[in-house]
Amino acid sequence: MKSLPSLNALRAFQYAGNFLSFTLAAKELNVTQGAVSRQIKHLEDFLGLALFVRQHQQLKLTRSGERLLTKLDTGFNLISDAVAELKAPNQRQKLYILSAPTFSTRWLVPKLPVFKSQFSQLTLCIHNHQEREFLYDAEIRFGNGPKPRYSSELLQLENHIAVCAPDLLMRAQNLENEIDSLLHITHKGRRLPTWKNWLNAAELNLNIEEDSNQGMEFNTLDQVITATKNGAGFAIIDKNMIFNELSDGSLMKFHGLEYEGEYGYWLDIHPDKKGLSKVLHFSQFLNLVHY
Repeated sequence: MKSLPSLNALRAFQYAGNFLSFTLAAKELNVTQGAVSRQIKHLEDFLGLALFVRQHQQLKLTRSGERLLTKLDTGFNLISDAVAELKAPNQRQKLYILSAPTFSTRWLVPKLPVFKSQFSQLTLCIHNHQEREFLYDAEIRFGNGPKPRYSSELLQLENHIAVCAPDLLMRAQNLENEIDSLLHITHKGRRLPTWKNWLNAAELNLNIEEDSNQGMEFNTLDQVITATKNGAGFAIIDKNMIFNELSDGSLMKFHGLEYEGEYGYWLDIHPDKKGLSKVLHFSQFLNLVHY
């Protein structure tokens, strides 16, 4: 058998590498910071390589450290998975997912019968809000780029269309008079430039300031959809989220342009969860229902 370093040293390095903090690694492992530091020093001595460097009082992995961390994340996850399956082979596993609220309600939940039929051994638990210090098996996030230190996969970009309630179709022909009836969505405290980008793509000359007080704003897309259905105004909405409303006529397009936005929904997997069979099953399910 090949000579291996201490498993405790490898585990200490894995936690410190993922957190980029000896303090957080020590807290997670229930040991002292000094113990983590010593384990990593032993590992570096064994390998003859530096695994961390300090830059501006911040911990950073060396290239060798990044390579080792990737392998260890996969290896420890496979071990954990194998032990769980042997310990309780007939016990259903819980799969904890953190999902953007509108995506889970309007896209994910309607497709759950497919998940249940394909992966009956898993119990899916969907949360819409982050619980403090809880590490989810996977996250579906609204954003415009990958999440640092996570394995991120773009599921879909928004496909924007202009819609309103049927009673407002005539008014939509004079949109320049309806600035106060435009419905906006906010993200991280700021209005998204959804209207501005769509108007530019449609070559419509409406002067909309993102920081103005005109119109109404909401912090979830689901709220925008509900307000639009009830005749509160006009909205640019992701077509993927309103198939039912377009089918039953409660929302109607008032312009032919469909515009792909810069934001979308990402599947994020923490390094500690990468390689687990239940996470791989969930990723497989998402690909199945997308294509």
